Amino acid sequence: MWSWLISFFREGGPVMVPLCIASVVALAVIIERSLALRRKNVMSPALAAAIEKLRPGEKSDRLSVLADNDTTALGAIVRVALNHLDWPHTQNIDAVQTRARSEAVKLEHGLISLEVVVGISPLLGLLGTIGGLKELFISIGQVTADGSTSMMGVGISQALNCTFFGLLVAIVALIGWSYFNRKIERMIVEMESMLSDLLSKLYREINGGANHRPGSRSVSIQ
Repeated sequence: MWSWLISFFREGGPVMVPLCIASVVALAVIIERSLALRRKNVMSPALAAAIEKLRPGEKSDRLSVLADNDTTALGAIVRVALNHLDWPHTQNIDAVQTRARSEAVKLEHGLISLEVVVGISPLLGLLGTIGGLKELFISIGQVTADGSTSMMGVGISQALNCTFFGLLVAIVALIGWSYFNRKIERMIVEMESMLSDLLSKLYREINGGANHRPGSRSVSIQ
């Protein structure tokens, strides 16, 4: 097994080095994002349940305690909403959206690396393929009188190995990038709905709803 892998990478030529680096980066980002983007690390179940159970006009003291002790993205956004309740409803939404965009950027941390790997891996594989074809054509002109084709085999191996490994790395990185982007999008949509509902309830608490205007815009995380 190990001898086969060593031979595979050796036959692929020098382009295998950056491809290996790209594969390590992709794997590291996939593992890190898999852990960081677990639902409980983005939206605390206790805080989400408290928001859902909060009734319009009800005091938000318990919610404030939960938010103050919450380290998730949802907790950070809820704290902003609670800390600006003395602001008009629309201004509070602006403050919440600003913090929400910041949290969204944190959720996307590392995904740019996957995107880069998706782009460069096939190109590196193509570069290795061209190098292998070059060796192949050189060997064609150097075939010995006895018809030895060993050098031709080296060129073919380099071309095929680089193409295969480059595409494999790109496919894995693309799957990871697509999955995490979709997962972040779903969680952002869920938080948008949750925060819009929360702000609606909170402003009904203040002055019997005097600061809440029907039809006011909802929270949008972009």
